[in-house]
Amino acid sequence: MSPPGNTFAHYPEPVEGPAVEYAPNPAKNPVLRGLPLVVASGIITRSAFVQRFFWRNGGFGTIKDMPALDDVPYTFQPVVTPLGETGPMLEFGPELLAAQHADSKARYYTASDYHDMSKAGTITPLQVAEALLPLTKQSSDGKPGKYEDAWADSHGKDHLALEAARASTERYAAGESLSVLDGVPVGVKDDVDVKGYINHLGLKYDASVPWFKVQEESAWPVKTLQEAGAVVIGKLRMHEMGSGTLLGLLVAQGTPTNHLNNAYYPGGSSSGPASAISAGLIPICVGTDAGGSVRIPANFNGIYGLKTSHHRTMSMNSTMCITGPLAATVADLTIAYRLMAQPNPDCPTQSRFAVSVPPQPSAKKVMGVFRDWWKPADPRVAKACSAAVDLFACERGYEVVDISIPYLPEAQLAHGVICITEMAESARRRTPDPADWLSICGPANRVFLSVACQTPAADFLKYNAMRTLLMRHLAFLFKKHPGLLIMTPTTPLAGWARMPGDEAYGLSDANTTFLNMMYIFLANMTGTPSLSAPVGYVDPDQGEGKLPVSLLATGEWGSEEQLLGWAAEAEDYLHEVYAEGRRRPDSWLDVIALAQEGKTG
Repeated sequence: MSPPGNTFAHYPEPVEGPAVEYAPNPAKNPVLRGLPLVVASGIITRSAFVQRFFWRNGGFGTIKDMPALDDVPYTFQPVVTPLGETGPMLEFGPELLAAQHADSKARYYTASDYHDMSKAGTITPLQVAEALLPLTKQSSDGKPGKYEDAWADSHGKDHLALEAARASTERYAAGESLSVLDGVPVGVKDDVDVKGYINHLGLKYDASVPWFKVQEESAWPVKTLQEAGAVVIGKLRMHEMGSGTLLGLLVAQGTPTNHLNNAYYPGGSSSGPASAISAGLIPICVGTDAGGSVRIPANFNGIYGLKTSHHRTMSMNSTMCITGPLAATVADLTIAYRLMAQPNPDCPTQSRFAVSVPPQPSAKKVMGVFRDWWKPADPRVAKACSAAVDLFACERGYEVVDISIPYLPEAQLAHGVICITEMAESARRRTPDPADWLSICGPANRVFLSVACQTPAADFLKYNAMRTLLMRHLAFLFKKHPGLLIMTPTTPLAGWARMPGDEAYGLSDANTTFLNMMYIFLANMTGTPSLSAPVGYVDPDQGEGKLPVSLLATGEWGSEEQLLGWAAEAEDYLHEVYAEGRRRPDSWLDVIALAQEGKTG
């Protein structure tokens, strides 16, 4: 919920957008895989004419001539800053520190569990780190481990995790633990800086490329966790450059496992983080999200993911991307968020955000549903999400209202082309030879990024006018319905099935990509916070193991604590109301037992 008094910097003017019918764009992009993808990428990257054809075929040139955008100003950074007290952060109450759903057969270890056991001497943080690190790499015989495919190469930096764990163990022995996160194993997505580690961004490592360098400082959200005592076990794999199909397919490094059903992809681009959390290796990971890269893998792996307000945890050189947490439980998602969102005194943008506070008990609870927008969802997904919304309305005091949002298909096109255009510019600076900047990318990204380079300035400006129109309309909705959460499925897909052969060269499937992103893009485009929470499971089309379905709530700027409160209710629903209860993979790892075996072995 917004801060008391609703005081913001740069809050959009509440203007209702035009009443237009929701009409999804037809899917007409070619699907390329295998050797045809390799051949096509070679042709497309060498021909501006072909690039321009695909750019037009994607519909990217249709937005600048929309009459509704005439005289609408451009918004290049959707930063809406809640003003007020910037610190200290909210304390961790008993709802975050006490065991929740302790009798569940699908219970995950929480930060509080690790903290309590370390205090009691049942295990030590060093024993946990020593148990986990071998699982992050291939075994001595060269065979991939059961959990290794979630982790990026540490390049011999395991000693950093051991040093942090040893220091935490010593603090517990002296009765001087720093916080509930002291000694807790966490991970970091492979595009976020961690002191002493190399970022790979899903790319094949090349020591001759200067960009693959050891980072001198941790990014602010990572540093806040480290200063609370958390032990970074390592970096986790991601879809190459965070782009493409958002399914989590990694050609250069190997695709992480979806432990709930390994015949499906784990989602991307935070594929490694979601895989490792779902399997129980770590309770928390730092991820990034420019187009659902936290929330989509959270959905596909049955965990929780928070996309924060733009620049809430750190200011990034992107108009779409944020850094946010993924976690196995809502309590740990909340703990991670509160630490990561602490004001950075060295950042003039992020440091101005007021502490987000939970709504008052008397505050209105409203769910907004745009029913036409739900129609493209897989019926299995829509049914599971509708059942959860109905329960919230009947038993949790939520009012459900019908809403509409104009130009969603056009806005999604704008979101997509802004993302790949910004991505192309970042990629262009990573190689010593600017003329050969696509050489470190796989075939799928060569297609995406070369096409992105055809974006004219006039079109790019109008994309950001569309952003303004959308932000103004959301401001109108939040004013009309105080306490509003916009509800959709996280993704309309019931999983994304793996296809034989795709891991050799990759996959370019813009049609399914856009379908996959049709709900999550709204928060990235407008800078609003958004949270994905599992609410059920459906039968798969292949493989063994039911597929998770998540509900997505998108709130007003600065409403992270309201979203986290809603997620706690959704967690209760999954454990206590949903007939089958929460599921945990058969391959879930009991890290505590493993650490204790090492202690006694």
